[in-house]
Amino acid sequence: MPPRSPSTTRSLADDIRGRSDEELTALLAARPDLARPAPSDLTALAARSSTRASTARAIDGLDTAHAQVLEAASAGGEVVTPAGLTRSLGDADPDRVTRLLDDLWGLALVWRAPEGLVVTRTAKDVLGEGVAGLGPSASDLPGGDAPDAATLRAAIEAAPPRARAILDRLTWGPPVGIVPPEDGPGRPGPSDDGPRWLLAHGLVRAVAADQVALPREVAMVLREGRVHRQPQLDPPPLDGPQRDGDAVDAAAGSAASAVLALLDELLDSWSQTPPRVLRTGGLAVRDLKAAAARLDTSPEHTAYLVELALIGDLVADDGEVDPHWVPTAEYDAWQTEPGGERWARLAMAWLTTTRAPHRVGSRTDAAAVVNALGPDVQWPPIRSLRREVLDLLSAAGAGVATTPADLAAAVRWRRPRRVPRTLEDVVEAVLREAAWLGVTGHGALSVAGRAVLAGDGDVAVVAESIHPHLPAPVDAVLLQADLTAIAPGPVTGSLAAFLRLVADVESRGGATVHRFSDASIRRCLDTGWTGEDILAGLRDASSTPVPQPLEYLVRDVARRHGTVRVRGVGAIVRSEDEAGLDLMLANRRLAALQLRRIAPTVLTSPTGPEVVLEMLREEGFSPVAESPSGTVTVPTRPVRRVVRRSTVDPALVHAMDRAQIGSLVAGLRAAESHAQAQAATPAGRTGPPIPANDPTTSVAVIREAIADGRAVWLGYSDGIGRTQRMLFYPERLDGGRVSGVSQGVSRTLSIHRITGVVTD
Repeated sequence: MPPRSPSTTRSLADDIRGRSDEELTALLAARPDLARPAPSDLTALAARSSTRASTARAIDGLDTAHAQVLEAASAGGEVVTPAGLTRSLGDADPDRVTRLLDDLWGLALVWRAPEGLVVTRTAKDVLGEGVAGLGPSASDLPGGDAPDAATLRAAIEAAPPRARAILDRLTWGPPVGIVPPEDGPGRPGPSDDGPRWLLAHGLVRAVAADQVALPREVAMVLREGRVHRQPQLDPPPLDGPQRDGDAVDAAAGSAASAVLALLDELLDSWSQTPPRVLRTGGLAVRDLKAAAARLDTSPEHTAYLVELALIGDLVADDGEVDPHWVPTAEYDAWQTEPGGERWARLAMAWLTTTRAPHRVGSRTDAAAVVNALGPDVQWPPIRSLRREVLDLLSAAGAGVATTPADLAAAVRWRRPRRVPRTLEDVVEAVLREAAWLGVTGHGALSVAGRAVLAGDGDVAVVAESIHPHLPAPVDAVLLQADLTAIAPGPVTGSLAAFLRLVADVESRGGATVHRFSDASIRRCLDTGWTGEDILAGLRDASSTPVPQPLEYLVRDVARRHGTVRVRGVGAIVRSEDEAGLDLMLANRRLAALQLRRIAPTVLTSPTGPEVVLEMLREEGFSPVAESPSGTVTVPTRPVRRVVRRSTVDPALVHAMDRAQIGSLVAGLRAAESHAQAQAATPAGRTGPPIPANDPTTSVAVIREAIADGRAVWLGYSDGIGRTQRMLFYPERLDGGRVSGVSQGVSRTLSIHRITGVVTD
């Protein structure tokens, strides 16, 4: 359908009805909220686009260049032209200003009248009266209209020093100043005194006993026609040191490998001893500290890891009466996948999540501490901020390590109305998490990071991008005589499980150092391994012979292991080592067990066997559990799992594709043609067909009609459910009701009873 002639364009609705299918498609793609739910026709679409909520959402999405052009247009009067805006923006590039105005027109924030461009009334309301630091117009202030520009300029040049100083303070806003009591507008004084001189010459207006305001017309003369002191139509540059691409990808691969290993170790420990869920949800601080000690990571890094496990559906609340954080069934499937696929799933989940791990440890508005895995970690703005930071890092160029300050400035330029107060901290947190995950390396975006940004949910593509940079897993370790084992790369599978059982991680990095000790060997023996089994496992795991000190350690712990046996009575402690039993009886820290000797080799305790075993191990003894038949009992520690319940992120809104928008535009065009045909058919009915509008859209149409002094046709449901149509002249909208005149009678209608509205 060809665009409507400009001469017939009287309103935003006429402008939208006159757009081509391609222009309507672009509008709905840029403002998808207009399409949900689908409007009944183009008139309803225009009404919905002028609602305050939708307009505010569109303005909030503008960058600084578009926002400043819109503000300049809003401050420039009813109708503006590109040439006039060019002057008010500091003689900006006319072509650039024209392109920015076209973008605003495409968003339906301005519409084209025969005389020029008109900013929508709702857009002006959203921007507010103090746009760009300008005050109200002189006609809206006491004292009437302002003189012409030449008169104002002459008065400003004649202003005494103190008056001129006041003007300089008010020029760029805020436009209201407080006058000291001795200089108040109502007090007598010398005529050359600053505030009174300005009042006498009409350069400021008194708005209160101690306040004066600078009219917009005076401010524009003082600003020499400019709306903004420093127009920023171009984004700030993104600079930084250049990193070697191979080094960036290698660092990212190393970080990716580390995060996989850390999550594997964390969730393996939670499989056996899952932490409790707090009554308010989340993970207790002591459990977070315990995880940090086990992983040898900082509290911030640990909070990020446990949040990443939740984001990746690897851990969940088991929903029991006594709830715990338990690995999910998806964790078992995740473990079996190659490293690239495991990382890809985590990276894509992190990019789109609305959880902000950096908030852990901070305080909410109610002064409560934000716990990891808790509901307060949810912060929807982080998703768009995270994407924006990484997009800017990608736009800076391959290997460019842009500083957090430059990225924060660029984010502020791209979304000036939607930046948090702590923007710099948020940007630093996003970069820190990206480095931990391997999305960046040495501060620059890696090849894998770029694949995550452009992956569109394709796990295989993202996995392929990280796979060449992941360190190759090792199948053997180097056993040292100092009771350590060095893994020169990532350890996976059964070898990783064996090392977690028989040794403790001492340090991480390019090579991981595992430390053998009495406690670690005893931990392995407690699960049913024998000393010979451990030595055989070490021989299979090592590319070198088992060092003699390590073999002695294993045999010595194995020899002492099980010499003390515990069976339930409360508990019986039996040992052939009478001296060892004497030590137990003499140990004050075991007094709580109330041990009593009933035979040279037998002690009893009223405490349960599990408590006796734990306390004896804490004091350096090596007891084992014994069954009533006298055989050693190997404790079973079942692996706990929970089935992750399918959930949909409430903050996630899927964009409409071009095919869906095209189908919607075709339906709108058909509905509009049908409405025009009905209006042109003399069927004895008066007025156009009334669409079925939602209350928000109806209110927007009525508000526009009140401002323009126009009548509307509306459908109104009475008390018995009967709908009548009427020609209504709205006058006032307040408290869910609209007052006006219909058929010469004053009426007040309830908004919730109005079924639809269309302008006459």
